[in-house]
Amino acid sequence: MRRRTLIAAGAIATLVMGTTMTDTAEAQPKLDPENTLYLDLKTGRVVIQLLPDLAPKHVERVKLLAREGFYDNTPFHRVIEGFMAQGGDPTGTGTGGSKYPDLPAEFTTQRHFLRGTVGAARTQNPNSANSQFYIMFAPAPHLDGQYTIWGQVVQGMEFIDQLKRGSGGSGSVQNPDRIVHARIAADVKE
Repeated sequence: MRRRTLIAAGAIATLVMGTTMTDTAEAQPKLDPENTLYLDLKTGRVVIQLLPDLAPKHVERVKLLAREGFYDNTPFHRVIEGFMAQGGDPTGTGTGGSKYPDLPAEFTTQRHFLRGTVGAARTQNPNSANSQFYIMFAPAPHLDGQYTIWGQVVQGMEFIDQLKRGSGGSGSVQNPDRIVHARIAADVKE
């Protein structure tokens, strides 16, 4: 009987772990400071691995904007429970962006929208991403191949989970939580 219990427990653990691994990103790799973004929130630091191999133009833009201080004090203006948290718009309306031109789509089939995936927000035009981004609370396979993936949260997802949620179908947030500072790890002297 004990042997069956152990075998069953092992099978259940394998099933659970298999499900967990398919619903989240891979294990944390060694991070390159030049391709690591720190988002400091009032609750703590979120560490995002940038993915220049998948989206070189988007990563270049995020690094440029972070180094200019563009993301500092910008709100998470759209936060939908069980879906995603969107930020990167200094106006907080979902229509703002940087002074730079929009970016061409850099879609991929190499990665999927899982919990902690960071994607480029855009309009209906696939080539309209600028500064806005979103961080996934849960897998969203319907976004795969439709939006650019440029990063993955590798630490501090619990702080994203604590963001104030929006209301209604749009997820618009009144008095939203904000990014205190956004920095590239290579530029931070700790």
